[in-house]
Parts: sequence; structure tokens; C-alpha cells
Amino acid sequence: MTEHQEASAIPNNGLSGWLVEGTRTALFLPARWKGLIPTPALVAALVLYGILLNMAFERLYLPGPAVFEWRALASGWVPTLVAAWTCYLMRSPSRSAAHLFSMVLAQSLFVSLVVGALYAVLIRANLHNERTLGAAGMWALWLGPAVWAILAQIALLSRDGVHHSGRLLLAAMSLVTASAMHYAVQPPGFWTPGDDDLQEQRRQLSLTQELMEAQPQLLAQRLKEIRKQRPGVVDVYAITFAPYSDEDVFLRESAMVADVMARRFGADGKSVQLVNHVQTVQQWPWATPRNLQRAIQRVADVMDRNEDILFLHLTSHGAKDGQLAAEFWPMTVSPVRPADLKAWLDQAGIRYKVISISACYSGSWIPALAGENTLVMSAADAEHTSYGCGRGSELTFFGRAMFHEQLRNHTLSFEAAHAAARDIIKKREEEAGKDDGYSNPQISVGPGIRPRLARLEEQLKTQLPR
Repeated sequence: MTEHQEASAIPNNGLSGWLVEGTRTALFLPARWKGLIPTPALVAALVLYGILLNMAFERLYLPGPAVFEWRALASGWVPTLVAAWTCYLMRSPSRSAAHLFSMVLAQSLFVSLVVGALYAVLIRANLHNERTLGAAGMWALWLGPAVWAILAQIALLSRDGVHHSGRLLLAAMSLVTASAMHYAVQPPGFWTPGDDDLQEQRRQLSLTQELMEAQPQLLAQRLKEIRKQRPGVVDVYAITFAPYSDEDVFLRESAMVADVMARRFGADGKSVQLVNHVQTVQQWPWATPRNLQRAIQRVADVMDRNEDILFLHLTSHGAKDGQLAAEFWPMTVSPVRPADLKAWLDQAGIRYKVISISACYSGSWIPALAGENTLVMSAADAEHTSYGCGRGSELTFFGRAMFHEQLRNHTLSFEAAHAAARDIIKKREEEAGKDDGYSNPQISVGPGIRPRLARLEEQLKTQLPR
């Protein structure tokens, strides 16, 4: 009797037998198939247990209150579907596709249990960071589980599936591709930080006919309310743009910056907020690329383009390719890119501009937007993330230091505020344990806008209470 035949002779019964054998195959040992019957109820149970296990571990990763995200149940199914297809591809006279798929599911449960427990320990012990594990350790922790799962599945299929090298190669390539897609897309998790009040605030947007008809009217009304310029006075016109609905920090930052511009820079009655958030659909127009373009054009129509200043603040998540993230599910919102904004500003013919981008990697916006009559500043350089854009943040580190503290209380100079904010942000990032390097906020000031901003500052000083 061979080793495989001897192992196969040990009886296994029911769900517990599948779990035991799934553990063995996850450890690259041969499965003992005797007594294992792949029924529809068994497959359903294994799938359900996998979901519940992932759900439980994800909850362990988050300290404090959390909100359950139902949308996560509809995502992340590509690897499972590909695994089912590869099992069908590798079926043999002795092992049906149902046998192989059930064993893959049982195997995945053990992998999820081990990996989930490891992550929970590291996260709870505050060890899940590059400073503790190093860059190589973080990469290993990220890719290791996927490599383990794929190799275990390939070992199972090569041992118990049809002995056909072409099919095995196709199955392996399919499993690797599906896993890579899963990691690249990063489906939403089951839990997000929050409490009961936060859960109510983040209720899903309801795209009713009334709302769809009201939004264009709201945009037209808000743009109509923007006051015309005053001859001989440097007027500041302000637009804030917060297109990412899932983090309330962007809503708060948009409102805070708009308030600073109104109270300190005379933009009251000459500003508009574009915001994606369920709480503001009756108050502010949506933050979409088209609405931003329309707002810029409206400001150009009412301002003196050779005298007044457009202030524009964009706040969201950012990517290395320059895209400013936009999300308002179930509505699809396109991201804004530096070239888009540059084109809209050029088309509007606005001469003097102060542009602020509060996002990760936002330094990548500066080359496209910098110019003779433009001040453009960013929360980070082109290679680093900014900080404070998570759901637990009141304001981003950049927005808090630059606008809430410096421009609200200490100075009317954007350059002076940015210089002071850099040191403050660096200290706070170090204290918070930011482990991917200093965000390194950037600024570019064209020589043509300096005299205009100096004139504005002198004008505002005469208007401030003594």
C-alpha cells in the first residue's frame, strides 16, 4: 500500500472531516478523501464560514466602535469564482470538481484562520508598521498569505486533479491573476470605525427623482448668489472641492477652509462649496468635475480677472498618478486630474490664482498648475502621503495647521502660513508614528502674484478689528 493509499484509508465524516483535511492540504499534505461527500449544503456552509471568519477578524483589527458595511458582501468574489473554475478544469474521474472545490474552500478556512490571527496580534500590539517590521517584512506580510494560498491550491490540484501539465499551468496562471486583481482592486472591508451616530451620518445616498432634479437647481442658485466684484478692490473668490464622501474629514475641512476665507479674506458672499456627502445634498452642489468647471467659469464671469484672486481648495485622497479620488456611491464620479484643472482655469481666463491641494502625493499637481501669477501649495510632495485623512480625523494635518491655525489666527500670508505649517506638520507626524516618511508639503509662488497678495494683505489689515 502506498503512502497516499494509506492516508486515503482513514475515514472522515461530515464537515469536521473536510476541515481536518483542508488543514492538511494547506500544510501541503495529501488529502484523505474516504468518507468525504461534497454536498451543496457543505459548499454553502464552507463559503458562509469563510465570510464569517473574515468578518470576525476584520472587526478585531479595529479598536472601539465600528460600522458594518453591507456593500462588502457583494465584492471580493473573483478569487472564489476563479478557484471554482480551476477545480472544474482539473476534475478527474476519481475527483469531481465539487470534491476539489470543497477542499479548496476548507483549505482557505485554515489559511484565513492563521493569517487573520497573525494580523490581529500584530495590529493589537501596534507592531503592524514598517518601523517595526521593516519594508521587507511589510511586503512579506502583504504577499505571503496570497503566495501560500496559491501554492497550496496548486499542490492540491496537481496531486488530486487530472494529470495534465497544460491544464495545471492554465489553472496556476488563473489563480495568480485572480489574486493579483483582488490585491490591486482592494475591495471594501466589512467594518469601518464609527459609532451609531456615525452610521446614521453615512447612510447611503438615495438617488431619488426629486434629488436629481433639485441638484442642478441648487448649483444654479449657489452660483447665482456669488457677488460681483468691487472696482478698485482686490476681491477674493473661494471654491472648495471635497469629492470623497466616505470620509467626513473632507466635509469638515471644506467647511472650515470656506469659513476661514469668508472671515479672514473677505470671501463671504463670494464663495461656493462643492461637496459629496449625504448630509449636504440639500445645502451644497455635488463635487463633480463638471460642477467644478462651472463654478470656475461663474467666478470668472463676475470677478475682475485682472484684479481679483481666485482661491481654490481641493481635499480628498490622492494617488501618485495625480488623480484626486472622487466617490459618492451609488453615483459614479470621475476623478479630477491636474491637467483638467489647468485647462478649466485657462479657459476661464482667470489671471491671479491661489490653489491648495490637500491630498496624498499632491506635490505632483504643482508642475502642471504653477505659473507667473499663481500660488499653488500642496499637503505633500509627489512621493509621500499626507496625514490625517482617515475617518477618525477631525481635520487633515495640512488643513488644520495651514488654515485652522495659521491663516485663521496668526497671518494673512499664504507663504508665511505654509512655512510655519511645514514645521508643525513634521512634528505632529513624528508624534503620530507616521512610518512612510515626512509628507513634505510643497509651495510654488509665481513672481507676478506676490505683489497682488501683498496688496490684498494690506487691504485686509485695514478691515480687521483692532
